[in-house]
Amino acid sequence: MSVESAPLQGITLYSHADDFRSHWIRYVLAEKQIKYNLILVDTDDEDLASLNPYNQLPMLIENELKLFNTSIISEYVDDRYRQNKLYADAPMPRAEQRQYIWRFENDWLQLADIMLRHPDTLDKKAKNQAQKQLQDILTSLMPLFQHFPYFMSEQFSILDCMLAPIFIRLKQMGIELPQQQCRPFYLYCQRIFSRPAFAKSMTLQEKNRYSAQIKNL
Repeated sequence: MSVESAPLQGITLYSHADDFRSHWIRYVLAEKQIKYNLILVDTDDEDLASLNPYNQLPMLIENELKLFNTSIISEYVDDRYRQNKLYADAPMPRAEQRQYIWRFENDWLQLADIMLRHPDTLDKKAKNQAQKQLQDILTSLMPLFQHFPYFMSEQFSILDCMLAPIFIRLKQMGIELPQQQCRPFYLYCQRIFSRPAFAKSMTLQEKNRYSAQIKNL
């Protein structure tokens, strides 16, 4: 366990050192320029178990509030701290963002969970199936990355905060998309990964693992 920065607004974030859900929330906090108390833990940490009945990461604590669902944390932070808004204020586009998040959580994130399992519990057959499924999905969605600078939008949003930690881990998942066919996707990744907040959101472990990958885009 280690504390990496001093608290300002009184937020404490329990985070894994290299996990896409934790990275998602760290990216939100970085984009909104919120300083917070970062505590790096593993899911088997005794302190986490005493605070969180599901023993999952990330977990955000502010005053008496404890949140441990990633999409709820991200929406709370955006509503609580109004600078650099990531969610739409209007009901219709906000509902669309929530629906995309729900779809990604139930589809893409579930596939990522299969591929990023610890080697001791990894099901190789399930991993191969998940690799093919996610690769086919991303390849089929190339027009979405071609028509907008950000995901389905002219403006950077919460969807980009959610997707970037997944996309930076594609190589770790064993997924390599064809460069020429998927050029719009790689250009999108360049835009997202080059944002100062993305670098700020990464732990030392993530920087050591992914920095070379970012430079090679």
